[in-house]
Amino acid sequence: MKKIDKDELFEHVSQFLKIKGVELQEGSYTRTIQKGCQVLADTVNLSQQAMERAKSGIERKLDQARQVIHEKTAPRKPPVQPQPQPQTQAQSEPPPADKTETPKPVARKRRATKSKPGKRTK
Repeated sequence: MKKIDKDELFEHVSQFLKIKGVELQEGSYTRTIQKGCQVLADTVNLSQQAMERAKSGIERKLDQARQVIHEKTAPRKPPVQPQPQPQTQAQSEPPPADKTETPKPVARKRRATKSKPGKRTK
């Protein structure tokens, strides 16, 4: 909204009273009305500024609340899993065995034997 000038309101009031048949002449009564109009204009201007600040503050808090609600209610993203690579024939076949190498025998461990039922060992 536009700011109201201090004398603008008094001019409108004096024009309104002139149309109704009351003309304001210089004097203490007129100065009192003019000061009242100035106070009213200041009050309206300050209340407009306060409303604008309150509106921007409310909008900021509302945006924060919307963001929190969005974060709490948004669907969770599935964890990213690596995509399996398509296998080619070269990858699926085992590497050719070298014919000169022979596999070594694997040594096996001996199992512990149980003691015979008649003997006791300490």
